Amino acid sequence: MRRRVLMIQPSLQPPGGGNGVAAWMLQALQDQHELGVLTWTPLDLDAVNWFYGTSVNGSRVHLMTVNALARWIPDRLPFSLALLRSAILLRAAKQLSADWDILLTVNNEANFGRPGIQYVHYPAYLRPRPLEDARWYHGPPLALNSYYRFADWLSDMSAEGIRQNLTLVNSDWTGRLVRERHGIEPMTLYPPVHSRFVDMPWAQRINGFLSLGRISPEKQIHRVIDILALVRKRRPDVSLHLVGTLGQGSYGGEIAKRVDSEGAWLSRDNNLSRAELLDLIPTYRYGIHGMLEEHFGMAPAELVSAGCIVFLPNGGGQVEIVGREPRLVYTDVKEAAESILYVLEHPEEQSALRRRLAERKAAFATERFIQTVRELIEGFPAPTARP
Repeated sequence: MRRRVLMIQPSLQPPGGGNGVAAWMLQALQDQHELGVLTWTPLDLDAVNWFYGTSVNGSRVHLMTVNALARWIPDRLPFSLALLRSAILLRAAKQLSADWDILLTVNNEANFGRPGIQYVHYPAYLRPRPLEDARWYHGPPLALNSYYRFADWLSDMSAEGIRQNLTLVNSDWTGRLVRERHGIEPMTLYPPVHSRFVDMPWAQRINGFLSLGRISPEKQIHRVIDILALVRKRRPDVSLHLVGTLGQGSYGGEIAKRVDSEGAWLSRDNNLSRAELLDLIPTYRYGIHGMLEEHFGMAPAELVSAGCIVFLPNGGGQVEIVGREPRLVYTDVKEAAESILYVLEHPEEQSALRRRLAERKAAFATERFIQTVRELIEGFPAPTARP
């Protein structure tokens, strides 16, 4: 049955794993249903398709933006005001909702005024926010809580409105947080991960490690370097290649200085195109990730999809990418180095882990994501009454 589906999303522009999930939802639905997208600013589909590997056809999607008057003040303040923008988007969506059968967002919790679909990357209403989300303007608490209350009032957010939706989450770990915060039983739908990498033979791959992601404190890049530096005391043939843009603040500069001081074994690329990155990933044998509680982890998932053996911290949803394999998760620098050295020195372990990870790829393949999204939309009940 052909449905009229409206996606409410602040942005789909790259980079960002959440925006990629939204883009692939459009990809999944554009041939079966009538689609609309309400965003904060105009959508550049060419940029979206180029970065995420989608092929969303602009002639099949009705593109809409919040009117310029509503955007005028938020766009001129020196803060991101993400919650306020989301509230304004939801308010605008309710004015349009009578023309659409299904309302959905890939921007965490929502109250559509009727049952809809919400995809949660990390519960927006789990407050206070994680430390890595904190900015200087988030204090003092009185001002921040007043901002929260105003945004919630503007969007008519309520616990009942959130609970009436079909809730999708990006990992079982995020699902547990949603269950604890909202009393909702969510469905895990892993983000779609690019899987059409060159099948590079293991013997031809670089005997080194690749680390992907923004160079910022929460990504724990310094700890990744510490781990491989410790490994190199016994295996000096091992290298580390960092790929990622520099985040705000002094951290990026500190990492750049360390790269310069460590020597040829440690290298960094800052401005690789998406195509260059996808060509680079399968040339490496190993991947390593540093963020302590990544909600899912597109970078390690892409490394696994390309056939790399990936080591990552024992926390967050990222452990699901490697099937919670104890040989691939670590709690500190020493443990990580010991695990890596064992794998490097035992070819039979490498083979076993490669087989284990190859089985995991199907869980976050784009084909599985597309099929699941289509089934959910086709099975979603029609609204009993229009607002």
